[in-house]
Amino acid sequence: MITVEKSDPFSSESHRLIEMLSAELAAITGDNGKTNFTVEAMNNDKALWVLAKNAYGDAIGCGAIRPLTQNIAELKRMFSDRSEPGVGRALLTFLETSAKQMGYRELKLETRYINHRAISFYERNGYIQIENYGPYVGREEAICFSKVLC
Repeated sequence: MITVEKSDPFSSESHRLIEMLSAELAAITGDNGKTNFTVEAMNNDKALWVLAKNAYGDAIGCGAIRPLTQNIAELKRMFSDRSEPGVGRALLTFLETSAKQMGYRELKLETRYINHRAISFYERNGYIQIENYGPYVGREEAICFSKVLC
């Protein structure tokens, strides 16, 4: 059983997962992904940091949304330690539902072309490729996606 809940991005559990994600991203893409995300960005009423936990209460995944505009949020720091199936889906479902409740109508995200697992995951979950936005404009290694929240 996987549960997802709002959490403290400064907690030791959050820090451990962020560092695991950063190491995995560096291994896959050569970039740890920290350039376009800071934990301090979660100190915003329109931002949300969540942890996925297993039946024992161990944190096994994380994810966040932060505002891009009044109606569009960005999905950030999605990670599962893959110790259990369905963690990514549970995180994504929780974040999408929360985003709608917070008044967002769309989610955007960026990953890298070389991160085939992430691209496949987002496409399976209804995200469509869009023009690169914000800090990703002109970056050939980046691929951006969007999903309108119904």
